[in-house]
Amino acid sequence: MRIAIVDTYYPAFLAAFYRRHPGLDSLNHAEQLRSMLDACFGTSDFYSRHLAALGHDAVDIIANCMPLQSAWAREHGVRFSRLAARLPQRVYRTPFVGSLIGRLPGLLEVLVAQIRSFRPDVLYCQDLSLIPDSVMKVLRREVRLVVGQIACPLPPRSFVENYDLILTSFPHFVDRLRAMGVRSEYFRIGFDQRVTELLGPVQKSIDVSFVGGLSRQHDRAIALLETLARETNILFFGYGAAILDPASPIWCRHRGEVWGLDMYRTLAGSRITVNRHINVAGSFANNMRLYEATGVGAMLITDNKSNLSELFSVGREVVVYDSPAEAVAMIEYYESHPGEAAEIARAGQARTLREHTYASRMHELDAILRRHV
Repeated sequence: MRIAIVDTYYPAFLAAFYRRHPGLDSLNHAEQLRSMLDACFGTSDFYSRHLAALGHDAVDIIANCMPLQSAWAREHGVRFSRLAARLPQRVYRTPFVGSLIGRLPGLLEVLVAQIRSFRPDVLYCQDLSLIPDSVMKVLRREVRLVVGQIACPLPPRSFVENYDLILTSFPHFVDRLRAMGVRSEYFRIGFDQRVTELLGPVQKSIDVSFVGGLSRQHDRAIALLETLARETNILFFGYGAAILDPASPIWCRHRGEVWGLDMYRTLAGSRITVNRHINVAGSFANNMRLYEATGVGAMLITDNKSNLSELFSVGREVVVYDSPAEAVAMIEYYESHPGEAAEIARAGQARTLREHTYASRMHELDAILRRHV
């Protein structure tokens, strides 16, 4: 099958990436895309590469990257607004860009042109709020199967109803989506082993870390993280620190944003790392950090969830906490028992590399798509 995988990247990552690579925006579309995928942000080419290995023709489209999309438009003779081409990445204020992309002249038109140029059998959207319902209705007549994937709050119903199938790593979303009349299946996220190859050996130089964003979707975690900041030697990495109270104890331990391979390198350099799910996850374990942290060999301490034992052996491959006090106690214990921590890290990594890779997930996705197409 021909599969177009459409995603949006966090605006802060896009801005930082182009600052870090001056002149990249002057290169052609293929060179920009390859450079960005090699940074291993989000799911990178973890889907397309393994789907290609299964015989599919899969392409990646990063729909909200202005320089990248502008290059594609120039190369394919698509009229792209001069205003849009000049807009800097800072115009993006939120990763939820669905309502914004239609207001930026040319971006949505270029995305539609890309989809039509590729003529996919499957349109696979990683951001359900990206394409307005009026446009999706048109695309559905041209594509055999329109699939969405979600692990965040649902967008307005009008965006959801135009998908033929929605996959989600939230088990509790499946019935909710089906009740809305949309076909839905449970599909887990994972880890790509190529990351470890790109990283190479990483020295363990961080005792305890929290690597992740701070936003309205993580507000219940702030009290936990502030407790850890006061009572342990944890270091924080990630975006969103600006939402913190100026008196928050997190500030003095926050080391800034890390994206893509730098994020993986931070996790790999951590003896212990702490995970916390966003509010909408409810009682279910599902986030990317579960697999990213274990995949690169960090010992993972994560919030206790009802289905976690289906993914990892609790106590042997990962450890859990039910309260801030328990999280502090876990950190203190495993810092004073480094041999046990290292053994759990090794077991967790072995489990992820054995069962939770994107190579294996794409076998599952292949079967799902063949059923529904």
